[in-house]
Amino acid sequence: MTKVLRSMVLCCLIMSMFGFRALALDAGTTEPVIIRVCIMDDKESIYISVKDTYKILALNSDRVLMSGPRLATTVSGTKDGVMLGAKELKMGGIKIKAEGKARIYVGGRLFRGDVDIVRKDNGKLILVNDISLDDYLYGVLYHEVSHRWPMEVLKAQAIAARSFALYQARQNKMQPYDLRSDIYSQVYGGSTSERWSTTMAVNVTKGKVLVYNGDLLPAYYHATCAGHTENGYNLWSVNMPPLRGVECSFCARSPHYKWTKEMPLWSLERKLSESGYKIGKIVSVNIMSKNQSGRVDKMEIKDNAGVSIILTGKDFRQLIGPNDLRSTKFDISVKFGSLIIDGRGWGHGVGMCQWGAFGMASQGKKAEEILKYYYPGAEVATIDSIKNKL
Repeated sequence: MTKVLRSMVLCCLIMSMFGFRALALDAGTTEPVIIRVCIMDDKESIYISVKDTYKILALNSDRVLMSGPRLATTVSGTKDGVMLGAKELKMGGIKIKAEGKARIYVGGRLFRGDVDIVRKDNGKLILVNDISLDDYLYGVLYHEVSHRWPMEVLKAQAIAARSFALYQARQNKMQPYDLRSDIYSQVYGGSTSERWSTTMAVNVTKGKVLVYNGDLLPAYYHATCAGHTENGYNLWSVNMPPLRGVECSFCARSPHYKWTKEMPLWSLERKLSESGYKIGKIVSVNIMSKNQSGRVDKMEIKDNAGVSIILTGKDFRQLIGPNDLRSTKFDISVKFGSLIIDGRGWGHGVGMCQWGAFGMASQGKKAEEILKYYYPGAEVATIDSIKNKL
């Protein structure tokens, strides 16, 4: 069996265990029933506890396997199923439900909703938090913006994050989960990350999303654009006016507006080699072109044998690491055996600039004004108005 075929079989197996679901709406509510968030992956074992009444069900079934007043156990994968404490359950996965207002404790954090645990083909576990949309957002906002920022920023962030989550859920409804809990989706920390101000922002914007031409907008956002947001088409196949980039004079107070990174050339040589590029001793690194937002479009790396590697700014950032190379808006030089990167901004640059939103709110702008500035042509609407497209 080829590697690709094995991957397809594994994906189908996990999806069958988790189950497919359309992004259904409850009657009389503007909220989707469930958002599925991958909170852990490839875990050999994990400690789970519930300090109240709980139930453990067979995945995709109403069959109760176990229940009680309190739960404290370790879950691990076995050859034929999952091990729950000292008891082996010969099945592909389980669902843990906390009754009432109880939360599930997983890996040092508390989570609302249910937790699905599935044994993967490699014997390790994947954990998915099944949670209502706004309960999910309660655990997102604290990680994406400061809970001490003005309420108008928090409201704008809540609307953007709600739109992004719904868009991803629609795109991934045939996948094992809708979003990850890290920077590659939206950072989510469960109810441990909830704060009064961010919870209030979610509540006062309940049901509000961003739409364009009557459809849900993929409301990307980032920390600091440093003068101009990016055209979404430069990064992804998203070509629409609200994501084509705007000038921004509001984020100058960001601590990420300007930065410098220095790394030895041998470190870059190793990263290139580990990524499959054949490169010798690097002698030059040059930017070939930048796009209209000032971000690197293409760059060239040459070694002492004349070998040349052409990379996009996006690929170079992924090679170095998105937290080490904060954005693709940079200038570069080689000095004394080191790469000197003078950069600006943090993030991919598409959509709302969060520090720009802070600057606008500090000048008295409201949440909808902020959103309409960074997503020109988009409108704030209710989920009900687009529920037939979810």
